Amino acid sequence: MKVTILGSGVIGTTAAYYLAKAGHEVTVLERQAGPALETSFANAGEVSPGYSAPWAGPGVPIKAVKWLLMHHSPLVIKPMLDWAMWRWGLGMLRNCTEGRYRVNKSRMVRLAEYSRDCMVQLRADTGIAYDERMQGTLQLFRTQKQLDGTAKDVEILQQYGVPYQLLDRAGYLQYEPALADVKEKFVGALRLPGDETGDCFLFTNRLAEMAKTLGVQFRFGVNIRGLRSDGADITGVETDAGLVMADRYLLALGSYSAQMLAPVGLNVPIYPVKGFSITVPITDATKSPESTIMDETHKVAVTRLGDRIRVGGTAQLSGFDLRLDASRRKTLEHVCTDLFPRGGDVSRAEFWTGLRPMTPDGTPIVGPTRLPGLWLATGHGTLGWTMAAGTGRLLADWMGGGQPEIDTEGLTIARYGASLRAAA
Repeated sequence: MKVTILGSGVIGTTAAYYLAKAGHEVTVLERQAGPALETSFANAGEVSPGYSAPWAGPGVPIKAVKWLLMHHSPLVIKPMLDWAMWRWGLGMLRNCTEGRYRVNKSRMVRLAEYSRDCMVQLRADTGIAYDERMQGTLQLFRTQKQLDGTAKDVEILQQYGVPYQLLDRAGYLQYEPALADVKEKFVGALRLPGDETGDCFLFTNRLAEMAKTLGVQFRFGVNIRGLRSDGADITGVETDAGLVMADRYLLALGSYSAQMLAPVGLNVPIYPVKGFSITVPITDATKSPESTIMDETHKVAVTRLGDRIRVGGTAQLSGFDLRLDASRRKTLEHVCTDLFPRGGDVSRAEFWTGLRPMTPDGTPIVGPTRLPGLWLATGHGTLGWTMAAGTGRLLADWMGGGQPEIDTEGLTIARYGASLRAAA
C-alpha cells in the first residue's frame, strides 16, 4: 500500500516508521527543512502515560478564573473575535463533568499506556537513544487540598493497573534529592514510576533516519496547499511541488489539521494552545532534577535532558500567534529557580514557543474518517510525545487491515458525530 503522510512531527515520523516496517511504501510531506521543527522541537520532554488526563474536569472553570488572576499564571487568554476559539472553549466546558472526565481520561490512559509499551519495544528493536531517562514523574503539591484532589486520578490509575506512589516529603526526596533545599514549599507528591523523559526532537530525527533505511521518502520544504477530493474520497494532495497521489493519506498536521480538513467537509474541534519552554544549561548536576517534576500549582514541568534542564508549560489561547512573550519566560524561570535554585543558569536559557493541537475533551483523534482514503493522527495536545509510539503502531496495524492491539473506542473523529465508513 502506498501511504502519504502529511507532517513530520513526532506523530507523523513515528507513524512513517511503523508503516514502513509493516511493508508499506511511505512518503512524508513537510514544509520545514527537517523533522520535528515545530511543536515537537522543544517540548517539556515528558513521556508520561500516568499523567495523561484531560484539561477539562470537575472544578476546572473555577480554577481557570483563579489561574487568570495569578501573577505567574498557568493560563493566559488573549480576547479575540475568533469563533473557533470560543467554540472550542464551550466544548471544553461541556466536558468539565465528573462522568465525561472519567471517560476521557480512560481513553487517554489506554492509548498512552499502550504507547509506553511500544516505546519499550522500539528501544529494544532499534537501540535508539535520545537523552532518555526512566526514573518516573513526580507531581508536586504545595497544598494539602491539591494532594487530596488526586483521589479521582488515583482511582483511574488503579483501574488500568498504572503503578503510582503517594509520597510525603521524606518519600519524594528519595527520588529527587535536590529538592531538599526547598522541601518546605511542598506537602507531598504523586510519583508515577512508569513514566519516562527524553528529547523529542532528538528522538524524531534519529527515528526519521531509521525510517529512511526502511524506504521512507521524506520530502522537506514542500508546502501543502490542500486535499483534493471528488466528494467520495481523497484523490490527492495539492502541494507547491505538484499533486501527490497515494492509496491512503494520513494527516498529522497538529494545530493546522482543522483548516486542512474543513474544505473536504470534516470539521474537527482542534484549537492551538500555545505553550512555552526554556532550555537551561546545568551548572550543578547534584542540584538539578533527576527526572521530571510537575509543579501542580503553576502547571509547569521541569525535566532533566542530559546536561540541560527543560522547563515547559503554560497555556495561552491566542490563535496561531507564534511571538515569544517575555512574561511567559519569567514564569518558567521562576519555577526553575524556585525548585532548583542552584541547578542551572537561567540567564543562558533558550526560549521557545509551540502550538499544541488540543481537542476539547483531551483525547486525540486517531483513525479513519468517512473518506475511505483519509486517516487522522492529530489533536494529541500536550501528549504527542507520550502517545507517539502507540499512535504509530496502532495506525500501522489498523491502516494495513490488521487488528489493533488495543480497543479503539472513542479515538476516532466519529465521537464528534462525523459519519464513519468502514475502512476498506
